[in-house]
Amino acid sequence: MASSACVLGISSLQLIPASTTHETNTHLHECYTYCTASSSSSSSIVCGLSGAKRVHVFRGDGSCSLMPRWFLGATHNLKVYGNNKTSPVPPLALSKRSVLLTVALLDDLLNLDLSDTSSSIIAEYIWIGGSGLDIRSKARTLSHPVTDPKDLPKWNYDGSSTGQAPGQDSEVILYPQVIFKDPFRRGNNILVICDAYTPSGEAIPTNNRAAAARIFSEERVVDEEPWFGIEQEYTLLQKNVKWPLGWPVNGYPGPQGPYYCGVGADKAWGRDIVNAHYKACLYSGIKISGVNGEVMPGQWEFQVGPVVGIAAGDQIWAARYILERITEMADVVLSFDPKPILGDWNGAGAHTNYSTKSMRADGGYEVIKKAIDKMRARHKVHIAAYGKGNERRLTGKHETADINTFSWGVANRGASIRVGRDTEREGKGCYLEDRRPASNMDPYVVTSLIAETTILFDPTK
Repeated sequence: MASSACVLGISSLQLIPASTTHETNTHLHECYTYCTASSSSSSSIVCGLSGAKRVHVFRGDGSCSLMPRWFLGATHNLKVYGNNKTSPVPPLALSKRSVLLTVALLDDLLNLDLSDTSSSIIAEYIWIGGSGLDIRSKARTLSHPVTDPKDLPKWNYDGSSTGQAPGQDSEVILYPQVIFKDPFRRGNNILVICDAYTPSGEAIPTNNRAAAARIFSEERVVDEEPWFGIEQEYTLLQKNVKWPLGWPVNGYPGPQGPYYCGVGADKAWGRDIVNAHYKACLYSGIKISGVNGEVMPGQWEFQVGPVVGIAAGDQIWAARYILERITEMADVVLSFDPKPILGDWNGAGAHTNYSTKSMRADGGYEVIKKAIDKMRARHKVHIAAYGKGNERRLTGKHETADINTFSWGVANRGASIRVGRDTEREGKGCYLEDRRPASNMDPYVVTSLIAETTILFDPTK
């Protein structure tokens, strides 16, 4: 039999006795039935089982959400409701009965519709910190909805706390560049991708977006309409042990083989996170084109594109931010390490698909081969910019080319550059695939370098 359970209608503080619940697999259904039958659309009901890992919040409008796992451990926030009274729950009581959480009210507050009472919105300013991979953000209130980044105010932050400025002159200025819809606050609230400048208006050294923007604004580059599609791989780690999700602690799962695009409790771990991220990106306006499980268990991939020019970098960074926020809520660690587990396990890359207008036109296959020759000539330049620790991944094994050797081939996943069979057959194509970038690469750096090499670089000079 299931542990005792109780259900709360927030609006009425009504308690359903534990004796009314039955088997574990019927408990949530009863919560939902009670909620939709007896609650208004504005009220919420919390449903939890003693010892459960999840607590559900049901609303009268039929929607449902999961309370964060850490709520269950926050005993100082727990109260039992009954007879219109509340009383604290001793920590030991958690193992004996289900409890209702006053923090359920937090769920309602997070979902407040500000448009009912105010024209104000919240803008989350997002930027890249000093390591080149750490994402930072902070929010501010704006008096009205904004859809154009040019209408957003510049802002500042303490660069000495992000490794981007000295303490004696720490002010760094944020320039809003791109707006996305906020999937967390929703409504008219927005996410704002920014880059960083000194007070005098010079891009700080870690502002790779500014350098990329200069390349993508070159007339020859603009005329070629460079398309990018980026396959972002990542690994989900258990928070306390920093070991892949689903793996036994201090142990290993079975050998690789069944996990790539796998289905099943013994093959795929973290799918809820992946699907939440997928839908959140679509909501935000990110051109996410798909997701899949990767070869190493606990590792996943999402794809963004095709996107033109610098927008590829903007959208990857926005998608990374959203993913980091979702893993934060799930109490899981997100890793972009290119080789998170040593040994006979696949690494994590960011394969970058690319084409120009000339490559996509008749005769484009010859243009692609000339572009590959240019990339061969600058192989070391590209490798140096393609992610820290990439030498641990590019070993010539696990579907990679050796880091010191440039190669290309049709349908060859062990080459530096792969060209599709359709491209060879049709004499033109929408992409060549650069398989060298690591999962922790900066998309501004990688995309602009590929465009610079294939369009602007002259190997005869």
